[in-house]
Amino acid sequence: MKAIPESGTSAVVESEPSKISKFLKRAIQNRYLYLMSLPFVAWAFLFTYYPLWGWIMAFQKYKPKLSVWEREWVGFDNFRMLFHDDTFYLVMRNTLAMSFMSLIAGFTIPIIFALLLNEVKQMAFKKTVQTISYLPHFVSWAVVAGIVSKMLSTDNGAINDLLVWVGIIDEPVQWLAKGHYFWGIVTLSDVWKETGWNAIIYLAAMAGIAPELYEAARVDGASRIRQMWHITLPSIRPTIIILMILSIGNLINIGFEKQFLLGNNLVVDYSKVLDLYALEYGIKINRISFATAINIFNSVVAIILLFTANGLFKRFSKESVF
Repeated sequence: MKAIPESGTSAVVESEPSKISKFLKRAIQNRYLYLMSLPFVAWAFLFTYYPLWGWIMAFQKYKPKLSVWEREWVGFDNFRMLFHDDTFYLVMRNTLAMSFMSLIAGFTIPIIFALLLNEVKQMAFKKTVQTISYLPHFVSWAVVAGIVSKMLSTDNGAINDLLVWVGIIDEPVQWLAKGHYFWGIVTLSDVWKETGWNAIIYLAAMAGIAPELYEAARVDGASRIRQMWHITLPSIRPTIIILMILSIGNLINIGFEKQFLLGNNLVVDYSKVLDLYALEYGIKINRISFATAINIFNSVVAIILLFTANGLFKRFSKESVF
């Protein structure tokens, strides 16, 4: 008598090979795409994931001549030293202040710029403005810092000359020598440098909006402002939310180039940020373990911010990165 296999068992036996065969078939079909992506995967692994083993140094007393397992283990001493340092809290204040200012200005202004540029109907003028706007992105911060310093100079600086001519100020102001101006100067410099580049992705999203929506709105008597508010912005909402989540995740990863190049000893209490703190109080004086602890703190905070922002947006707007 021939045995009849159970339906559940046969389904499992038949489904697994089919899934594997489908995966292999898809991989063979897309083999060239996979081969093209291999250099980028290797780059990401080599420069992003492989260096993570160096985090061990944060829990050791680093000595270059000793191997990883020969160094003295100090546990969380470097983290305790970090959280008991008053300079660390000053640095965090500056980092968070400039990050929030950059997030607000550097996120809203590119959207407004993209909305206005999208309304331009003359393609030659539109392309010219777009090209000019994103060219500063390719200029290094060393050059940008020189331009900003010259513009704000008390010796024939364009900003001071304009404000004196208009009558807003009576005499030139040393903008880069006053700490309470420094955060605003850095934020505006960053906005000028990156607005055109950041607007590209919004313009690309707007290009995918169906023209029929605008035609129907015009038939109903909607003005161009109404069209932007009720058609353009809702259509690019997923793009805005995803970029907002990623920006919040990188809130304290603002780098140090602009602060280092625009700062000076007169504004050091306002210009020193987390990366500069790691450089000056860690790497420069050979406290590699302490600098690694700062980097771990930075990464952990970034991960917490990313997951928190993603969870909140996913709950209230149904949009998320993952």
